[in-house]
Amino acid sequence: MFYFCIEPLNKYKVGTIKKGILGGFSGTVGTVVGANWRGMDVIRSRPKSSGSNPTVAQLMQREKFSLAMKFQNSLRAMQSRLYGENSGVKSRVNLAASYLLREVVAEENGQAVLVMSKVIVTKGEVTGFQNLNVTAAAGEILNFEWDDNSNETLAKSTDIFCTAIFEEESGVFNVQEGPDQRDTQASSVALPATWSGKSVHVYAFYQNETQDKACNSMYLGKVDLL
Repeated sequence: MFYFCIEPLNKYKVGTIKKGILGGFSGTVGTVVGANWRGMDVIRSRPKSSGSNPTVAQLMQREKFSLAMKFQNSLRAMQSRLYGENSGVKSRVNLAASYLLREVVAEENGQAVLVMSKVIVTKGEVTGFQNLNVTAAAGEILNFEWDDNSNETLAKSTDIFCTAIFEEESGVFNVQEGPDQRDTQASSVALPATWSGKSVHVYAFYQNETQDKACNSMYLGKVDLL
């Protein structure tokens, strides 16, 4: 069965769906919308148009949200495995999106912008890097070197070296996971030929051998490709 109630903190009528002939659903059916709210399947009435133009603040919030979702799009599959742990009804992807909106997306001269140095593409308890550096080489190549710190706690020689490299003009990430490991101490990453001469933001991280845990990603700055 299901029932309707009016939630004071919600502007819409909300009906909680129990197991039964209707079951749970999401999306719009007629004048109601199905969703998941605080761990419960709910239906709510579709909001009525306010009939007024959005405020400057509302438009900015929409722009920030759109920018964050576009930025995260090519990271979602990876972050579903490697961004901390699920928290209640919030998935790893949800947690990553919340962090983006809270810490990374900002307003500058009336525009929504990304603070690239604050981006965290993976999050976890695996031990991070020691003395990691990157240099550009001809042919859209990035060369990485680091010290082997596999003797530290929560670090293994078999941890996989990974990169997530963001190209500004296209607005997409190139993500590469392996094959090099922590104890190899070096890796060369080939990027698309169409990125020649462009600027990229470089992030690196380790994930464990079973590919379900990672370290907090490291930002290596903005690099001009040769």
